[in-house]
Amino acid sequence: MSTLLTPPPTRDHAPLPATGRAGRNLPAAVGVAVVLVLLVAGSLLFYRELFVLLAVVAVCGAQWEMAGALARKRIRLPLAPLWLGTLGTAVCAWQVGAEAAFGSYVATAGACVLWCFMDQAEADTGTPLEESGNAVPRSDLHDMVRRSRSRSAAASVFAATYLPFLASFAVLVAAQEEGAQRVMMMIALPAASDTGGWLVGVLLGRHPMAPSVSPKKSWEGFVGSLLATVAAGAGLLYLLDGPVWAGAVLGACVVVVSTLGDLGESLLKRDLGLKDMGTLLPGHGGMMDRLDSVLVAAPVVYVFTLVVW
Repeated sequence: MSTLLTPPPTRDHAPLPATGRAGRNLPAAVGVAVVLVLLVAGSLLFYRELFVLLAVVAVCGAQWEMAGALARKRIRLPLAPLWLGTLGTAVCAWQVGAEAAFGSYVATAGACVLWCFMDQAEADTGTPLEESGNAVPRSDLHDMVRRSRSRSAAASVFAATYLPFLASFAVLVAAQEEGAQRVMMMIALPAASDTGGWLVGVLLGRHPMAPSVSPKKSWEGFVGSLLATVAAGAGLLYLLDGPVWAGAVLGACVVVVSTLGDLGESLLKRDLGLKDMGTLLPGHGGMMDRLDSVLVAAPVVYVFTLVVW
């Protein structure tokens, strides 16, 4: 139980051996991607409540990964209130709507902050003090405890915002009348962005976009993402009897937010000294490595469904 709620610091595992210029193990990546698509499609087509459960499980798994990654910096995430808040936010989004989901998110963030400041000080400061071998003045000890708790509280609010709050928009989309098709579009557009950027980047990538954050991401790959996602957005809206021009605009917006989300997670991983956030998904890394683009795309798609389609 202690490992479940307090995972050990994540080790920087070596990725699976690459099978070509792609820099990843393609058989494993494709196999895992097919399984994930089948799970999501099956839940949406047969019983949409299963999609809500699937989203909750995925977000809780991503939070567990994040807790292990942040433990490398001696930051503790309060997983118990985060998991409970994830479930509550998803249920509120499905059963009531956006206002209730936002209220649940605020309650989750507040509960996490209180949890962090009520946590035992020894868990945050015991190991560094023992390793130092020197006595620490009581005033300095109190300062260390406050800083540690403040970091954990800030990290918990970030985790509550980045994961259950953004994921609630995916649940809100699924709850709509044509929710199944719209959720598949919400997933397909970031996938088109990743695939287009990866193909063009591997073949033509020459100019790094942010070499200090993600050396493999290039401007040529960004153009490939833009072309692929605009085409996918226009094509999907055409098939779903929506405005084609709006699909193209949506695709362009998804490329921008997905790229920012990917760079943001890369920056976090670089700061934590990790190649991947976890190893739950062979060929892809961790759950966080798959959710980053979809999470930031979910609010964009939700607003699009309210305003345009």
